[in-house]
Parts: sequence; structure tokens; C-alpha cells
Amino acid sequence: MSERIRAQVIILHSNDIHSRLENAARIASFIAEERKTYGSDIVLALDCGDHMDRMRVETEGSDGEVNVELLNDAGYEAVTLGNNEGLTFSFQKLAEAYAHRAKFAVVCANMKDSATGELPDWLQPSTIIYKNGVRIGIIGATAPFSAFYSLLGWNVTDPFEAIAEQVELLRERVDVVLVMSHLGIASDRLMAEKLKGIDLILGAHTHHLLEEPIVIGDTTICAAGKFGEYIGRVEIGIDPISARPVFSAACVPTAAWAEQPEAAAIIGGFREAGQLRLGRVIARLDAPLPARAERESPLGNLLAAGLRRWTDAELGIVNAGQLLGGLAQGDVTAGELHALCPSPINPCRMTIAGTHLRAALEQSLLPEFIHKPIKGYGFRGEVLGTLAVDGLSIRFDSSRPEMNRLVSVNVNGEPLDVDRLYTVGTIDMFSFKAGYESLANAESLHYYLPEFIRDVIAEQLQNVEALDDCRRTRWKTLSKL
Repeated sequence: MSERIRAQVIILHSNDIHSRLENAARIASFIAEERKTYGSDIVLALDCGDHMDRMRVETEGSDGEVNVELLNDAGYEAVTLGNNEGLTFSFQKLAEAYAHRAKFAVVCANMKDSATGELPDWLQPSTIIYKNGVRIGIIGATAPFSAFYSLLGWNVTDPFEAIAEQVELLRERVDVVLVMSHLGIASDRLMAEKLKGIDLILGAHTHHLLEEPIVIGDTTICAAGKFGEYIGRVEIGIDPISARPVFSAACVPTAAWAEQPEAAAIIGGFREAGQLRLGRVIARLDAPLPARAERESPLGNLLAAGLRRWTDAELGIVNAGQLLGGLAQGDVTAGELHALCPSPINPCRMTIAGTHLRAALEQSLLPEFIHKPIKGYGFRGEVLGTLAVDGLSIRFDSSRPEMNRLVSVNVNGEPLDVDRLYTVGTIDMFSFKAGYESLANAESLHYYLPEFIRDVIAEQLQNVEALDDCRRTRWKTLSKL
């Protein structure tokens, strides 16, 4: 920013915190210090989505209430919704989290109630916030995972069309048009190139850290990485000659900041309440159910069988790396299931050719797949793991060449036909071409929301026959590994 142009507003922006709540508490300290230094009339705090993540006990145990209270406590004035808010909570639970609790504007232009075709009362497409004489028009937009959102009662529309409509409504009424974008860096670049009238894009979704802003035409793009490790800081001045906004942007590391005591107290309170709520007993086991990522195990088999039954498919397939541990003999609580399977991954029924199934089964015998690190796609484990299966009996010889180790594969007693289409109960992650990529070649897909795979396990634990059958061997080796 030119020295002759005075900063009139300071925007502090976060994104993709994913319930790293301690970092949210550190961010609260930074926001409070900025307000103390510059004044509340100058500082504006915004969040660009995925603040919530149900892998965290406090979020799971409160249906996201802890996140809303932390945003309230830090004095955020507007937020948009990410896919971790919109897709991991039901329509009703999301409304309960924000409608009567949020002290900030919830802004998203491309999410509408399927039943009415309108935005619900607690959600608005844009808002105008006045700071130190500067009128800031704020638009929100989220990634259009339409096939998933439709199952939860949402109609998620084209974000660029929704943004363009709001820009047209706001442009003449404000000094700055700002988009809180949960669309990803590629979409943000395209937005800057294609849509006129946007001054500032605050990005999210793809976890990109822009320590220096990107400027495309008249649009400045900023983003603060992931997990609350940084907070974005943008100074806004108004050029007295052109009357256009001028920006100076940076990202500030949060590690050195202490957790704000009030925020830490909120986290602690919700942790206790969450642990109490998740302490309910789901089932009682007469024997332990081990889980191993690198080889067949009873809990992996139980999950594969559960996915098969949940989706009414011919067979079940899931990567064993979804399970972060096994279950001991005795009481199994909701908290234990959450700890061993914290992902927001949903069941999925796919119709797929046998040739693609065979390729994935061959790959699941290879160390480079078993130990492959996976990031994103809702996965919360460490490595991909081998494939756990149900409805299949497999004989293999590990002394044979790679991708030619399967000696026989039977589907419900019949030889696998590489040309035939099969219905498979599995997980949505595979449809994104993650892990076992051949499983993305489905002819058709049906997703099950808002259920998670831990819900599938919980149901299986009530099934005595399933508990007995999961100990039956599906993979039989003809040679020593």
C-alpha cells in the first residue's frame, strides 16, 4: 500500500481451521490484540468455512456448537460455510447450530433450501458491514458438491452465477466488494479473471497459503492456509483520486500466540460435555475385534460387510486404513467409535465392472498401496491400507509377479466376471479417484448422507451373525508372504 494512502480497515481472515480449536483460541488472542491496538471500528474478523470438523470430540459432541461459540467469543462478524459444515451435518442440525446461536452473519449465496428454493432465514447471500466509514459488501460461496448436498435438502447452485448476481446488487452501494470463497485456489483465479467488480477474494477449501497476495486485474486474492496455523491480515485504504480500494496483505503465524483464556474455557467446557455425551454404550463385545491396516482383520471385515448390507449390494469393499484401531472386549462407547473412525466419509453404492474390481484387489496386495499416505477426501487416517471385503473369497500367491497374484476371485460363490457389472457397497472417497483409483470407474453412484461409516459399524455391532462372520477369512494365501 502506498504510504500516502492511510489504512482505514483491517480485515483478519481465517479458513479451514477444521476444529483445531487450540489454534482458534490463539487466533482469538490475535484478534483481541488487533482490536485493542486499532479499535473495533477498524478491525473486521471473517471466516471462510470449514471451521467445523467432526473428528474433534468437542465438535462431534456438540453438533458444532463449540465452533459457533468460539466464533462468537472472538467477535467474528461474518462467516461462510465450507463443505465440512454443509455436508457433515443434517439440514436441521446446521440450522440449530447457527439460527439462534450465531452473533455473526452467515453468508453463502449459492446454497438454497430444496423445499422452498430460497435461502433459510439464518442464511443470507451477502451482507454490508460498515467499518470506519468504509462500506464493505461481503458475498459468500461454497464448493458445489451438488450430488451430495441434494441428499441433505440443499440445492447448491453455480457459485459464479450466484456471486455475479450479488456483485451486481452491491457494486454501486459499497466501497469494497469482497468474496469469502470456499471454492479453492483454481476457482478463485478463474473468478478474478471472469467476474468483474470484485475487489478482494478471501480463499479457502484447498488449504493454500498465500503469504503474498495474487493480483489478477483489479482483484486481489488472499488465503491463510489451513488448521489455523496462520491468520490472514489485510489492510484496506481508499485511494482519494480513484476512490478505489488499495490492499496490503500478509499472513501471520499463530503458534507464538497464547490461547485466549475465555476461548480455552469454552473448549474445556465443551470437551467435558462432549465426552459425557459420547460415553453412551453402543454395544458389549464378548471378544475383541482387532483392526490392521496391512492385512485382513475382523473389524475391517465387519465394516465391509456393513457397507454391503447398508447399501443392499452384492459385495462390500473398504480400505482398512479407515480404521485407526480395534475394539477391546467389553463395552463399546460412541466415543470409542468416533476415535477409531473419525472421518466424515459416507457410505456409497456403486455399479462397476469386474475388471476394475480385480485391478483394485491386485493393488491391495502391494506395499506401495497398503502404506500409501492419503490426505484429503474426508480421510482422517494415516495410510490407505489393504482392502477389506465381504461377499468375496480370494486366493492369491504372493510369489507371482505384481498385478498377477490373484489365483481366484469368487463373488458369492461364482467366479468374478471382468465384463460383468457388480453392485458394491463402499465409500464415497473411492469415487473421487483417491487411493484405489480403478474404483472411480463406476457406471453409477448413489451416496448415503448424513450417515458416516462409524454409523455403519455401530449398526453391525448389534448384529450377532455379523460379529461371528467377520472372523471368517476372505483372503487365503497359497504361499508365505
